[in-house]
Amino acid sequence: MASWRRILILGLQAAIAVAALAYVTTQIELRRAGAQLLALDATVVGVVVALTAVEFLTRFSMWYALLRGLDGVSFATSARVDLVVKFINHVLPSKASGHSVAPLVVRHYTGVDWTDAVSVAGVNTGLYATLYGIVSAVGVGIFVTRLPDGVAAVVVLSTAMYLGAGAVVLLAGRRLEVAGRLFGRLEHLARMLPRIGDRVASLVAALPTFTADSAATFRTLSSRPAVVVPYVLGWVGTLAVVPGMRVLVLLNALGDGFAPGALLPLVLVMAYSVTILPLTPGGIGVSEASATLVLVALGVAPEVAGVVVLLDRSFGVYLPALMGWVPAARIDLSSVLS
Repeated sequence: MASWRRILILGLQAAIAVAALAYVTTQIELRRAGAQLLALDATVVGVVVALTAVEFLTRFSMWYALLRGLDGVSFATSARVDLVVKFINHVLPSKASGHSVAPLVVRHYTGVDWTDAVSVAGVNTGLYATLYGIVSAVGVGIFVTRLPDGVAAVVVLSTAMYLGAGAVVLLAGRRLEVAGRLFGRLEHLARMLPRIGDRVASLVAALPTFTADSAATFRTLSSRPAVVVPYVLGWVGTLAVVPGMRVLVLLNALGDGFAPGALLPLVLVMAYSVTILPLTPGGIGVSEASATLVLVALGVAPEVAGVVVLLDRSFGVYLPALMGWVPAARIDLSSVLS
């Protein structure tokens, strides 16, 4: 029964992803878009590649900020941890699920004990979700009235889930006794939601759990400016600044634009926030559709918005996930996940 249910869920997720991607492609004149991309100036291509390279460095620096205090952990090891977690995010149902196995990946590559692995991964999840929720909430506050009602509702829901997840994880790491009771109540309340209750409850269940020792390590780690400040800078570069610059360069190169360009990072964080919803692995399809709808609502031509979003997701999400397959293939992933 459980296997049939899993197959049904995977089939439904695949159908949602295909339908969402099909929507995006219907907005694009493929022949015209192909001609435009082939005609892009070499300088534009070089800038996009350079920005993507910077994005990889800032992405790896987030884990390095958390792991560098451990003995013998190099930047290269931090990069492997990031890439494998990114790969797993696109194998399991949602980003929260991917974050839930991060302690196993950290322990595999660093050899630290379980307490430190859970603490490091927990700080990553708590800070990541909190920052995402805050930045997305700012974007919602500025742009929500310009979005279609359905898109606005989904973006507000996903933003609230990021804020809630971040708050719960940070609370769990700092106030263990309070978090235990809160987790139980949240999971119970989630199951009461119509239709999506079980899926939301699974997100709650995927949040990190802490022992007294790991909570103490979490409090120490999350209180160090030398850890938190580099992590925040890496997050801002990876999730906001670099994608915003890349999308702005592509929009201008394809004959469109966005004004004011300085707010584009907020728009993208808000638009991509739907990745937290357990609809498709890694938000495949759903994120592209959401971002396309948001950009179109804010004045970008549909055929340009779709192309740019697909390119941005390819460079910023699918490329590192694909690269993560290489280190993931070298470990016994089934034993790690079990």
